[in-house]
Amino acid sequence: MLDYRYSTILKVALPLMVSSFIQAIVFLTDAAFLGRYDALSYDASGNAGLIYVTVFIALSGMADGSQILIARRIGQKRFDSIGRIFGTSIITHLLIALCLFSFIQYVMPSLLYYYSKHKDLANAQISFLSYRSYALFFAMITLSIQAFLFASGKTSVVLISALITALSNVFLDYVLIFGKGSFPELGLEGAAIANTIADSCGMLFLVGYIFFSKLKKEYNLFDHFSFNYTSFKELIKVGSPIMFQGVIALATWTIFFTWIEQIGKFELTVSQNIRAIYFLAFVPIWGFSATTKTYISQYIGSGDLGALKTIQKRIQILTVLFLFAIFHGAIFYPEVLISIVNPKATYQVVSGEILRYVSLSIYIYGFFTVYFQTINGSGNTRVTFFIEVICVIIYIIVAYTLIKILSVDIFWIWSVEYVYFISMGVLSLLYLRLFDWKRKVL
Repeated sequence: MLDYRYSTILKVALPLMVSSFIQAIVFLTDAAFLGRYDALSYDASGNAGLIYVTVFIALSGMADGSQILIARRIGQKRFDSIGRIFGTSIITHLLIALCLFSFIQYVMPSLLYYYSKHKDLANAQISFLSYRSYALFFAMITLSIQAFLFASGKTSVVLISALITALSNVFLDYVLIFGKGSFPELGLEGAAIANTIADSCGMLFLVGYIFFSKLKKEYNLFDHFSFNYTSFKELIKVGSPIMFQGVIALATWTIFFTWIEQIGKFELTVSQNIRAIYFLAFVPIWGFSATTKTYISQYIGSGDLGALKTIQKRIQILTVLFLFAIFHGAIFYPEVLISIVNPKATYQVVSGEILRYVSLSIYIYGFFTVYFQTINGSGNTRVTFFIEVICVIIYIIVAYTLIKILSVDIFWIWSVEYVYFISMGVLSLLYLRLFDWKRKVL
């Protein structure tokens, strides 16, 4: 079981952060290349990318459930259960991926035509998603393996996989978007194809690793590999609330960007600039979020409840420090960050002002998310689902009021980030203070 010295926490979290940073580079690469290709492709990739990330989160949420269960079994030293959870996770992810793929291919086009103000933007998004959705079948395997590796603390492998994905994506983006060498110029579709192929490269590395690593024998991973109904019920019970909370959160952001698109294309491009840079801020947050779930679940499984507060405080300190190291540019030189993804001066001043304004909300989120992930790690995922629902309702009401009723400037519209992150933090902290969450049995 993992100890909770700062050095060990960092040993687990750093590969996850670097992996998240590499994933952020993938998003930034898409934005930077398409921002230099044409404005329509840039805006379409942003909106369509949010749709893809929303459905991807459905798979990711179930993988979080698998991670929590495997980490708990490691804490309990019930290694014979891990293979059954792993096998069940892969089959469950396959079923979800099939449903999500069908939704994107056959339902999403009609929805995009219905709610998009600009039909050229809708057509471009449909084109992007028609290729990007195939990556769900690679993601289902990648996420299942990552969940096992996160739970066991072997996070450096995920870093290598992310590096392979990012390098593949940068090369393929460049040659397929602009048509370099013998490759055709595919523009927006080229970005979608590049993303999908890059995801397959990362997946193949993880599959090869898991088959030839010592972990396979250490945890009897394939001795008990199967679809198990008991494990399936456990996975649905723990993972489905995380899955739905993630989908709701990202779907809400998609609605937010749709409302902005209805204001005008200038406001949409400005907001897409903010969204692209946001992924830098999420680098330490995602890394320490996954670390929190693993630590909390392992220590509850071992019965060492007295260590939980210390674990929380140490992860919070590290999150804020690394967040400042990576995202300080949003405060001191936001226009420079914006210029990475969009070189057009027309957008940089307004985007930079908004980025500086909302940057403090990210620090609030980084501090409070440890409490939110503590609840997830304890197995009380239904609670985090209800917290998410409440926060999303508040977010939607405030966003609708600012955009549709008051018609305020795009600068003030982004105040909704403070509303969402503070609501989530306060509700998470209240639950941890008022309820007995440590006794959850998984």
